[in-house]
Amino acid sequence: MRKAEIRRETKETSIYCQMNLDGNGIHEINTGIGFFDHMLSLFSFHSHIDLKLIAKGDLDVCDHHTIEDCGIVLGNAFKQALQDKKGIARYGFFSMPMDETLCQVTLDISGRPYLVFHAQFERENIGNYSCEMTEEFFRAFAMACGMTLHINVMYGKNDHHKIEAIFKAFGRSC
Repeated sequence: MRKAEIRRETKETSIYCQMNLDGNGIHEINTGIGFFDHMLSLFSFHSHIDLKLIAKGDLDVCDHHTIEDCGIVLGNAFKQALQDKKGIARYGFFSMPMDETLCQVTLDISGRPYLVFHAQFERENIGNYSCEMTEEFFRAFAMACGMTLHINVMYGKNDHHKIEAIFKAFGRSC
């Protein structure tokens, strides 16, 4: 089975992750950032990847370190679980409608990390989640994993719907 277990300790964060690429979307996620936990749960559900992610970060400062470091850990876990990449479908694409929003995610598990991110957000925060951290999370994931990742929100008005469509489409693309 394609599994990974990773711990990351920095001055700002302490993160533990278990990932099973051949799972059923079972998840246990606690980062201290409610909306982010919700988005990672949706990623797990839509990708069918079993995911346990427990993160403690310097949320008294802000959410940046926790979200970015979770991206690094999840990208590393994904890369580790893929092992030699034999038998995978290297390319993924999904177009996700979410009410008034349409998002497309295209990826290539190429070993050449790159992120193209086209999404505009009007709100600064959703709960204690900074909307700008959506791009930072996916950049960290792509770089750590070695994935070329294109995220395009074609249109939409509600920032919650835009971000949710991104995480769901990413899960379906994997």
